[in-house]
Amino acid sequence: MRIGLLTEGGYPYAAGESGLWCDRLVRGLAPHEFDLYALSRDARQEADGLLPLPPNVRSVRTAPLWTAEDDGRNRGRGHGRGPARGYGRRERRLFEEAFRDLAEGVCADDALRAEHDQEIPERFAAGLYGLAELARAHGGPAVALRSEAAVRILESACRAPGARRSVAAATVPDQLAFTEQLERALRPLSLGWYGEEEGPDGTGGLGLVDLCHAASAGAAALPGLLAKRFFGTPLLVTEYGVQLRAHYLAAAGASLATPVRALLAAFHGRLAGEVYRQAALLTPGNAHARRWQERCGADRARLRTVHPGMDAERFAEVGEDEESGDPATLSWIGRVEPAKDLVALLHAFAEVRRQQPDARLRIIAAPVREPGAAAYLAHCRGLAEQLFPDEAAGAHAVGENPVSFEELGGPEAPTLEEAYAASAVVVLSSVVEGFPVGLVEAMFCARATVSTDVGAVVEVIGGTGLVVPPRNPKALADACLALLRDPERRHRLGAAARARALELFTVEQNLAAFRGIYLELLSHSPVRRRTTSGVPFAHPAEAHVPGSWADQPVTAAAGAGEPDA
Repeated sequence: MRIGLLTEGGYPYAAGESGLWCDRLVRGLAPHEFDLYALSRDARQEADGLLPLPPNVRSVRTAPLWTAEDDGRNRGRGHGRGPARGYGRRERRLFEEAFRDLAEGVCADDALRAEHDQEIPERFAAGLYGLAELARAHGGPAVALRSEAAVRILESACRAPGARRSVAAATVPDQLAFTEQLERALRPLSLGWYGEEEGPDGTGGLGLVDLCHAASAGAAALPGLLAKRFFGTPLLVTEYGVQLRAHYLAAAGASLATPVRALLAAFHGRLAGEVYRQAALLTPGNAHARRWQERCGADRARLRTVHPGMDAERFAEVGEDEESGDPATLSWIGRVEPAKDLVALLHAFAEVRRQQPDARLRIIAAPVREPGAAAYLAHCRGLAEQLFPDEAAGAHAVGENPVSFEELGGPEAPTLEEAYAASAVVVLSSVVEGFPVGLVEAMFCARATVSTDVGAVVEVIGGTGLVVPPRNPKALADACLALLRDPERRHRLGAAARARALELFTVEQNLAAFRGIYLELLSHSPVRRRTTSGVPFAHPAEAHVPGSWADQPVTAAAGAGEPDA
């Protein structure tokens, strides 16, 4: 089987968890061939280069979303259609019709749909596919989006009856700022990825793949939408972190005017809704992502939870030694950012120290790379110095702070395994969290955990750790003290956590689920080409059976895995 793997800002660039699961998928499903289609987000990713790729990767095609359309980065690599150019009279008319549908779909308020008798999502989809057809035949809409006609159409949509109140006040500068952002979001429409012929270098277009697998529902899934539109290729969408939620959070912190943020949020919401409607199957990584998808219009019959697969072997030695770790040590391990709420953790530890003076807290941070992370870490260090002055055992002893700030990979915590092994209890104090990777790692290490009730925490823990409300230092302190004072309970919870993690969150269960899903989806999609791989039975026999049965939707009742209740 030939898979088109679609990513944005991740594999094959990222070495973090967002890229690792794709790498494990490609390597673990080696009998299948993969074509990688990657959208990069910034210059740093491009400069760092690609990860080493396994031999079953046939080709890699990349394109940046962060550059100007006509700066030449896409040209010369076979990824784009040349410099941005203006349209002729006929093409301008087609552009205006398509852009009007898209703009009205973005600006319209769903609450007023019945009053004005408009099918808003369908109108947005018609505009999106109209622009895609135009870009495929005549080049991308970059120049047209900056035209006076585009601004007039957008202005009319913002002020039309039934438009969102938040966009009605958009000025011409706001509309120009939105179209600039929109051009970047729609850039996949202009890429030369939609061919049906094999290139001389072995690269081919999405018309040659049997299945498109998108690693998110944002820009990464847009090429998959077009492949389904142009070639009928089935689309599978996996989300371990909800891309729409990430866009909302990023827009809230961006230096953009309120109408621009509202327009961008509306566009990404409409795009996510169209992806969810067109996907043959959606595989959220947890119930938290699943709820987001359902609220955006996803059909529950096409939702199937597939938990992320993580490497359990590296933690095996620690997990089998339940007695390891200082019985008075709490540890926080992760990436430093305000959403982790280390301030609440420090205040909670102040209460722990009042009741158990020998307790210690280790804050082990991943190397700082995100903007603003260093300032937040410095703020937390200052707070710790105020809350916990250096203490000494006697008049001639050197004072020591009960809170230590360490860097992962440094002399105090050279590896993740050693960081977890030195702890009695692992704490997660976040106010915002998607899938808590660090929590699963602690479970593999048979550590007892105290966590805040955010994101997918309760689903992951499943009764094998203590969960408290976020932004509640008193509750966090009480839970930590309960485990520090009861070693037997701590060991019992740690053993149960390890057993749960080995059952649900290993690479093996993840690969088994996707192996079954790939075969199931392909069995509902007749083969459009003869296989040249030379591998017997590369396609399931059902794929060769003609008839309307192939148009039937895939339901979650069949194949690998069962849906959540």
